[in-house]
Amino acid sequence: MAKVQPLELVRGTLDVLILKALAWGPLHGYAITALIGRQTGGALLVEEGTLYPALWRLEGRGFVEAEWGLSDNNRKAKFYRLTALGRRRLRDETRAWETYASAVNKMLRATTAPAEGA
Repeated sequence: MAKVQPLELVRGTLDVLILKALAWGPLHGYAITALIGRQTGGALLVEEGTLYPALWRLEGRGFVEAEWGLSDNNRKAKFYRLTALGRRRLRDETRAWETYASAVNKMLRATTAPAEGA
């Protein structure tokens, strides 16, 4: 199988990707980036310098909570989990993204221009 060239994240998508990753349960930072990479077949890679400011922003807004725990290899790690407010935000952002993506796809798949005034 050909190696996927990582894509640049579209502005505004990182938060919803993190929220979706946490919808499956609490994760530490490295596990979040690994899950996003696996789920997208390596097309979306999130770097540490991008991830942690986003997590702190989400925590500050009440969408995620963090607590210290032990990772699978018994190292101390901060685990993030989705709050009820974060679940609502994920639902709303998912709907907005689906609407946006559908509109972009309509334009990209158009084979003829609509009649003027249509």
